[in-house]
Amino acid sequence: MKLGSKDLIVIHPEDLEWEDDTDLFTLPEGVQIKMFSHDPETGRRDFYVRFPAGYVEPRHTHRGWHSNLIVEGEMHVDGQVLKAGDYLFGPGDEIAHGPLSYPMGCTIFTCFYGPTEHSH
Repeated sequence: MKLGSKDLIVIHPEDLEWEDDTDLFTLPEGVQIKMFSHDPETGRRDFYVRFPAGYVEPRHTHRGWHSNLIVEGEMHVDGQVLKAGDYLFGPGDEIAHGPLSYPMGCTIFTCFYGPTEHSH
């Protein structure tokens, strides 16, 4: 369905396969994604990202920013435990944040604008 110059996108997550994140985030191995949409014009990507139990995302920077909504599991950051329904904003402009840890594992819906490459 067209909405102005864009198409309406409907995706059922269970219809997508988990893929290893080999180049999107440049994080240590173990992260998987389900990409819902990618707009090359704006650099916006919407996707699920899944971190295995015990995973630690090191303190990092990136030029793009992201909004995260916890879908299941837990994310630990700055002494806080985020659970399903909680929100985290990750700043861009190379502002350091993290480490982020996932002792039970975690699935997050992420909307990311701009370059995704992480620097540690």
